[in-house]
Amino acid sequence: MGEIVRRYFALNAFDGALTILGVLVGGYFGQIRSAGSVITLVLTAAFAIGISGFYGAYMIERAERRRSLAELERSTLSNLEHTEIGRASVYATVVVSLVDGLSPFGASLIAVSPFFLGRSLGIETEYYAAFALAFAELFGLGIFLGLISREHVVFSGFKMVVAGLLCLLVGYLLKGAAL
Repeated sequence: MGEIVRRYFALNAFDGALTILGVLVGGYFGQIRSAGSVITLVLTAAFAIGISGFYGAYMIERAERRRSLAELERSTLSNLEHTEIGRASVYATVVVSLVDGLSPFGASLIAVSPFFLGRSLGIETEYYAAFALAFAELFGLGIFLGLISREHVVFSGFKMVVAGLLCLLVGYLLKGAAL
């Protein structure tokens, strides 16, 4: 279960950080200059991606683990639902689902945190601080993956930052575009 949890954490924290970076870039280039509006946009997206992650992972993990348990039951000719194996299957499903749902939500909250400071920074500075936090999260996730794969951690971090830069570039190119 540890490998699956680690994979879901990294994948979904990346999704959360990059999605929220996209929302922030859209808000910045779309001239949204109210911290409250930015917070509403980001939290709505964060909840959506968190619910999607939790619910999707729960349904997928539940189906896969039920199938595996049923195969094991057929081969052992026994009902394993109320055994340690059955309980471990349910536990793993819940843990994986929580990690899948909470990791993008948590990454989103970190990125949007400058907007909760009120007007103490000013909206431009809040955006820049949020961008910096989102890029720091991407870099940190890259380092985490570099450590797991035993690859060059700094290079791995920069590879994740490139995805954020692409997001920023797309936002810039869409700026003012009437779609």
